[in-house]
Amino acid sequence: MNALSISPEIGIALAMLFALTLYALFGGADFGAGVWHLLARGPRAEAQHELIANAIGPVWEANHVWLIIVIVLLFTGFPAAFAVIMTDLHVPISLMLIGIVLRGSAFTFAHYDTTELGQKRWGRTFPLPSVVTPVLLGTIVGAIATGNLRTHPEGPFSLFSSWLRPFPLTVGLFTLAIFSYLAAVYLTLETSDAALQDDFRRRALVSAVLVGALAYAVYLLARRDAPLVFRGLDASPWGLPVRIATGACAILALAGLWFRWYQWSRAAAMIQVALILWGCALAQNPYLVPPDLTVQNSAAPPLIHKLLLGALAAGSLILFPSIYYLFRVFKGHTFARPGQSTDLEPKAGEA
Repeated sequence: MNALSISPEIGIALAMLFALTLYALFGGADFGAGVWHLLARGPRAEAQHELIANAIGPVWEANHVWLIIVIVLLFTGFPAAFAVIMTDLHVPISLMLIGIVLRGSAFTFAHYDTTELGQKRWGRTFPLPSVVTPVLLGTIVGAIATGNLRTHPEGPFSLFSSWLRPFPLTVGLFTLAIFSYLAAVYLTLETSDAALQDDFRRRALVSAVLVGALAYAVYLLARRDAPLVFRGLDASPWGLPVRIATGACAILALAGLWFRWYQWSRAAAMIQVALILWGCALAQNPYLVPPDLTVQNSAAPPLIHKLLLGALAAGSLILFPSIYYLFRVFKGHTFARPGQSTDLEPKAGEA
């Protein structure tokens, strides 16, 4: 397809994928930090908790803007696909949204409730949704990819059969591993303490191995449960190059972690995760909800998509400079060259 002749609905679909990628890279890492909060052990457990709180405190709310964009674009631009997804998968979607609210509320209340009882209560509440919510998000994506959603109102309906299956649940675990991996890699750059860096370096290495193992499990299960995605990854002309590029980035990220080149490992890990998302999306192209709803036949009228593109262009003029400034202020220290001062590291709740 000529890039200059992309239709408005394709443009909106690409914008959704771009926003979903940013949510995985930034919002997903926030969930992964909650996993490491839960697993913090040993003499540096309290220091790890404090590092995690300082790292996600200034930006976690802003990172959810990308998920909001995905939902709004799906609802407005592809109402038929939105209706099917929200009907068939309303149980995991509702649970996921509850998890997002519980996690955010617990994190906020823990900052203001400084009593010992309050810290224990909110400290237990925060990490559990951080584990469950990514699994639900991945399960939803996996359930869509199977092509088992009920796209016709007269078809059979079940609360659980479309998503409580091996493939969606494995994608859910894969998503959890990816988010934990990203969080561990990012956290190596959030502190200048060598001991804490090594703690999260080891966790990043372990989670990278889990990501690879679960990626292979998802690939094997896709042959039977998500044949459209499997054929796209296995037989399409771009499938092999994408897999090679993803594997190369994984190796670079591992090498960066092994030799403590943390900024290189972060860049490679981000590209690796982005390639996983875009590869799966290309494999499913042109379907939003296989096997019936494509980008074209589930789209709203063309005028709606043109208005959406205009709104996205106008909003981007405000959103991207604002996000850049937010991260420049609160995350600028993570881009400092080795040896540069990191005294500007933000404290939890400073937003």
